[in-house]
Amino acid sequence: MKDTFTLLAYANKKIEELDTRRQKITKAIADLSVETISQQQIDLLSGYLDDWENISFEDKRKATDGLISSISATSEYVKIEWKI
Repeated sequence: MKDTFTLLAYANKKIEELDTRRQKITKAIADLSVETISQQQIDLLSGYLDDWENISFEDKRKATDGLISSISATSEYVKIEWKI
């Protein structure tokens, strides 16, 4: 019983450490994303997304170019790599 408690305590400690590390990495990625996209680009993309149904095909293409790095597709899956 004591061994089980010790093992669970150890596992919980490691989970907390990994979660803390994940949160730090997620914040760093978000900070990098914010730094690489100008406020003007964010405003432009927001405008396109807010009025998606009414914008031209060319504007939709510009918006997706600003958001997506690449798209890979097979008969089994679609993989999208986002810029943000």
